[in-house]
Amino acid sequence: MRGRQSSGFIAALLLAAAVAAPVRAQLAQPQAAVAIPAADAFFADPALGETRALIVMQNGKRIYERYAPGYGPGNRFISWSMAKSITSTLVGDLVSDGKLELDLPAPVPAWRTTANDPRAAITLRQLLHMSSGLKHSESDPPETADTNRALFADKSADIIAHAVAAPLESKPGTVFEYSTLTTHILADIVGRTIAPDATTPAARRRAMRDFISARLSGPAGMPSLLCEYDPQGHLLGGSFCHASARDWGNFGQLYLNKGVVAGRQVVSPAWVAFVQTPAPTNAGYGGQFWLNRVPTKPHETALFADQGPADAYAAIGHLGQYVIIVPSKNLVVVRLGKTQDDVLNPVKVALGRLVNSVPNSVSAP
Repeated sequence: MRGRQSSGFIAALLLAAAVAAPVRAQLAQPQAAVAIPAADAFFADPALGETRALIVMQNGKRIYERYAPGYGPGNRFISWSMAKSITSTLVGDLVSDGKLELDLPAPVPAWRTTANDPRAAITLRQLLHMSSGLKHSESDPPETADTNRALFADKSADIIAHAVAAPLESKPGTVFEYSTLTTHILADIVGRTIAPDATTPAARRRAMRDFISARLSGPAGMPSLLCEYDPQGHLLGGSFCHASARDWGNFGQLYLNKGVVAGRQVVSPAWVAFVQTPAPTNAGYGGQFWLNRVPTKPHETALFADQGPADAYAAIGHLGQYVIIVPSKNLVVVRLGKTQDDVLNPVKVALGRLVNSVPNSVSAP
């Protein structure tokens, strides 16, 4: 789901999905190394909606960790669109391996079944930048939007068949159009690249789970990471991954450390740089991450560009899920909860206030 738009049609369906694992601890009080009033505000100000977990990390250490009553370190929290940044990371692994190339036509078989299909020219870079030109309806109206139909309704049996069937509505590389189905196409490209002979749903799921474990969740210290699949075994890489708040923090730390965890290069520095580079069609968007820059449509800012820092970037999900990475402060902020997207602006403002309230780190680059 789009991290910045309301989708009331599905909110009631998946309210319980915000918790996908039993509670092992219930810590309602801050576990803090330092006092951060701007962090405490997320649990005191009704205008900020329901914050279920908040973690602040600086210099690789948790300096603040707090949960709402009923939640704790043992919970998995739903990603919503933060899953897009997980999928981007998997694509980056294959680009680094030389198995995919950013500026070659994306390997999508459905776009090559007939001669002169204009979609065959869409590049991997354009998919990552949400500028494929495909006609996808993200969330309006919610009852008939492509994303909702593919995730919850009549197209959910095979999400990829629905995603790749869309025609072009604009020239690839010319228009930014946020689309969850675009990320599902990227996840399918990953699946077919790592396991071209996987012809059953079980084989597809197994191959992708093994790849995620070997290349991301294992080396990055995210043991709780659990992603979902459609009935055909396709990774739902635009919407449905679950992890503990601490593991979402470790995901942010992976990028803050330029892809290095415990001395091991888990994600290439080139990919870390790529996801932070503004897309040609939207200065506020990178490679499936949102940037703290004024976007093409200023009223659609995803973070807090008016507050800075300009180098902040984030994985963002529906209902106010954030993993914010701030290299200039050597800082990661994780906010997980439930705030309707149409009243999310106060949360963004408060996150900017929180980021800027943390003193600069002497260890920052």
